[in-house]
Amino acid sequence: MRKNCLVAVDIRSTHNIGSLFRTCDGFNSDLWLVGICPKPNFQGDDRLPHIVRKIEKDISKTALGAEKTVRWHSAHNLNECIKKLREHGYRIVAIEQNTKSKNLYEFDSDDRPVAIILGREVEGLSELELNLCDEIYEIPMHGKKESFNVSVVAGIALYQISKND
Repeated sequence: MRKNCLVAVDIRSTHNIGSLFRTCDGFNSDLWLVGICPKPNFQGDDRLPHIVRKIEKDISKTALGAEKTVRWHSAHNLNECIKKLREHGYRIVAIEQNTKSKNLYEFDSDDRPVAIILGREVEGLSELELNLCDEIYEIPMHGKKESFNVSVVAGIALYQISKND
């Protein structure tokens, strides 16, 4: 089974980050926290202790302990993250509504692990960020809303990409 991962770019909500940890646990996937994402405590963390405690408490509300078991990484920006992922043979797949996106349900697996890039809660990923990716997929919407919550997208995408492993 391939070791896929999620890449969260500038996700601000601690509850969404907690949900991403829990989803990664369910699929045995790593999690990359890029940019301003709230992060649990880490070696060399120079944030004030009371801020770290609050962030960890908020993340744990939805992660339910997965923040302690899921292997996670951090990067200052998406360029840095993708460079490291490519060094390990990852196929870089963005999930974003875009004129170039394909239907996620038509995703074709190959032998490479997949890094699923998830953008900001409201703005999503920029064109520059999308251009860093190998492919762009979107989840078809059938209701009145234009998008799913980022944590729901993560679950759908990991399921769809992992189902043929």
